[in-house]
Amino acid sequence: MQIYLTSEQAREADVNTMNSGVSSETLMLRAGRAIADEVRGAFLHLKAKSVLIVCGTGNNGGDGYVAARELINDGISVCVYAFNGELSADCRREKGRYTGGYTQTVDGDIIVDCIFGTGLNRALQGEYAAVVKKINASGAYVISADLPSGLNGENGAVLGAAVKADKTVALGNLKLGCALGDGIDYCGEAVVKDIGIISGGNAVRAFDDGDIAAFYGARRRNTHKGDYGSACIVAGSGEYLGAPVLSVSSALRSGCGYVYAIVPSQLKTALATAYPQCILRDTAHLQASAIAVGMGMGCTRETYAAVCSLLNSYAGKLIIDADGLNTLAKYGKDALKQTHAKVLITPHIGEMSRLCGLSKQEILANPVAVAQNFAKEYNITVHLKNAVSVTSDGKTATLTVRGTSALAKAGSGDLLSGLLCGNAARGLNLYDAAVCSQYVLGTSAEICSEGGYDGCVTSADLINNLHTAINRLTRV
Repeated sequence: MQIYLTSEQAREADVNTMNSGVSSETLMLRAGRAIADEVRGAFLHLKAKSVLIVCGTGNNGGDGYVAARELINDGISVCVYAFNGELSADCRREKGRYTGGYTQTVDGDIIVDCIFGTGLNRALQGEYAAVVKKINASGAYVISADLPSGLNGENGAVLGAAVKADKTVALGNLKLGCALGDGIDYCGEAVVKDIGIISGGNAVRAFDDGDIAAFYGARRRNTHKGDYGSACIVAGSGEYLGAPVLSVSSALRSGCGYVYAIVPSQLKTALATAYPQCILRDTAHLQASAIAVGMGMGCTRETYAAVCSLLNSYAGKLIIDADGLNTLAKYGKDALKQTHAKVLITPHIGEMSRLCGLSKQEILANPVAVAQNFAKEYNITVHLKNAVSVTSDGKTATLTVRGTSALAKAGSGDLLSGLLCGNAARGLNLYDAAVCSQYVLGTSAEICSEGGYDGCVTSADLINNLHTAINRLTRV
């Protein structure tokens, strides 16, 4: 499991570490050596001839001067591009210890970005913006220290211009900006280096393969379908006949024992032919272990009535998606407060905007807080879908970073809802079911993308690779 820190949490972690007796000088030496270690490996692998380290005036720049000194001691050709200005005390000390050469050109086989750390909150201008653009245009292998310069450490927004790194060396812990927003595209490969940072509690976490593997224990031979729970899919309308098919198809691959479907009458024959193991009903199965509702149902009062009926009469695990959410936003979201069910909502950014009344930009500026606050207010679990999804129960938050742009296509949400419903039915709580399902679907997308262009991946490809994804994740 990884943890992600906000910029404020990163600063607090530095203070905690120094209060424990580790000096800022020692921390900077550790950080610089960690950066140098990654540069050294890239230098040998790429058979590079030169390294340029671009140093800012703060502590990120100080880390760069330490790294430069370490690499020169190894006999590697290093030059520093130094920004002028008032230096931090630690940066001034390490710059004074650096005895290598300087340059005013942005050129090298490997360029190390040590311009800014995690605290940047303004758009890059002037020389800073110009140098960042030169780094990106250089064709060099780029390594960023802690966070690519120009990225917002809280949400991954590009502040005017940002370094596009091939590798980011996260010092102590990953930062939220590495995963959220454009950070997922700008950070390249993220490597965490332990430099003895003491982080506090309440950090955002992200599961890894081993965490997900724990949700797929060995199945006993002496079992039957009743041991694995029942999932009920309430979905579809005359306009959206495909949504329930996709949800049923993924639910059937989740590992649950039964899948029930409540779908439009004109779809029943086709669904029974395609998936004869699915049980068709006219009304929701209130004894089901988990129910998912809303996919492709249309934003109508009838859909809202169906959602409210389940909120009032069902006491199990209820997943509300798509038009189920749109109707709550349109006709009354306070219905979420009147329920005996355990509720999970799965909005994308647009649906979340309609639910909470914030603009998409406001949500993207702080998706973790938005998900946490809504979950806390309504006493539910929120799975806020995006390129990197956020799951929160109002107390903790988890990022799911697996996936590719192959998921940026209609139908992916329907697949997720079905898989999620099935995972909840077979015994996972709603929080774990959301993270597990998103992780597995993301892994399936990665497998599909290994074969070629992301845009060519279809829902059928994703479904057919779910089994391979689960096998890959459980062989850790």
